[in-house]
Amino acid sequence: MVFLSGPRQSGKTTFAKTIASTFTNKLYFNWDILSDKKRFSKNPTFFQELDRKDSSPPLVILDEIHKYRRWKEYLKGVFDEFSNQYHFLVTGSGRLDIGQKGGDALSGRYFQMNLFPFSLSELSSQRRSLKEFLSSPLQNFDLNKPKETRSLCNRLLRFGPFPEPFAKCQEDFLIRWSDTYIKQIIREDIRSFFSIKQVDTLELMVSLLSSKVGSPFSIHNVSNDLQLSFDTVKNWLRILDMFYIVFTVGTWTKKISRSILKEKKIYLYNYTEIEDLAIRFENMVALELYKTVLLWNHAGLGKFNLHYLKNKEKQEVDFILTERNSPIVLIETKQSDENVSKSLIYFQNKLQVPAIQLIEKDNIYRTIKNGPNQILLISAHRWLSSLPGIQ
Repeated sequence: MVFLSGPRQSGKTTFAKTIASTFTNKLYFNWDILSDKKRFSKNPTFFQELDRKDSSPPLVILDEIHKYRRWKEYLKGVFDEFSNQYHFLVTGSGRLDIGQKGGDALSGRYFQMNLFPFSLSELSSQRRSLKEFLSSPLQNFDLNKPKETRSLCNRLLRFGPFPEPFAKCQEDFLIRWSDTYIKQIIREDIRSFFSIKQVDTLELMVSLLSSKVGSPFSIHNVSNDLQLSFDTVKNWLRILDMFYIVFTVGTWTKKISRSILKEKKIYLYNYTEIEDLAIRFENMVALELYKTVLLWNHAGLGKFNLHYLKNKEKQEVDFILTERNSPIVLIETKQSDENVSKSLIYFQNKLQVPAIQLIEKDNIYRTIKNGPNQILLISAHRWLSSLPGIQ
């Protein structure tokens, strides 16, 4: 089976139906549709009722099936009995590893993939190969027309990466969409799945997150602000991650003396909620990198990860890409500052790897010598637009 998960309204159903169009025989099922749910209750193997057009194996799409309480046991039984007769594509707006209980039941029976909101590289026409990127991350990135990628970057920063507001480009629609989006996830998905009673307080916590982006997230401080227990805030943060409202980036400590271990940085999928434009820009870059790393991993291209660097002297670099815990490239973000970050220089000297300072400002392209190394200062849209995908 293939498990395809990602945020609400990121295009999973549209993508699944596009895949289905390449199959002669297909069936779409959605747990949120009452008639489908009734059909399931009468006959859990309802897909056998499909009238086929030929003898080719049908594609069965099971959308939001994780909302069925015993979904893991159900999928295990279905796969074990029917995997040689059907293809199964399972999609969901929550992580399809929700609740570890019974997690081993599906071991070896599926591949995990994510569908996230738009990224600049996805919207651009040309991308580097992963091999090219790993061999020289500071070179050969200018594959697209800068005027086009600048326009796309501006649009993402203004209207966000989700398909509907991105396509409409209307401020009033974005405001209404964002408000409805969060309420639907909390009140329809999270509350029903976890039986949370303090929904208003959870919504208040979510409203505070935009002011916490880009800095180490202190669960202790938030619990004091909301008068909640430490464990409650920790659990809620885990749930928000499960339902693709937030994602986190942890510190990388290998080879870094006096590094800080405990606190992760938090970022939003819908970064239009962030008023500070410099922080919104950092969040956009974080999502571009996070999405790319997961794509490489799920495609079996390696074991990549995204971290940040910070030591007890408060020297910090926004991001570091690693493969098998070895550093690939350091990445710092600045809205308009063209002076090379001193922390970027410091950590590059420690790690001896390529370093980039991505600047939201346009028409920047410089290379700065740092001993035997170089630091690239570049307008962000030019470098991000060619981030490798999968081929």
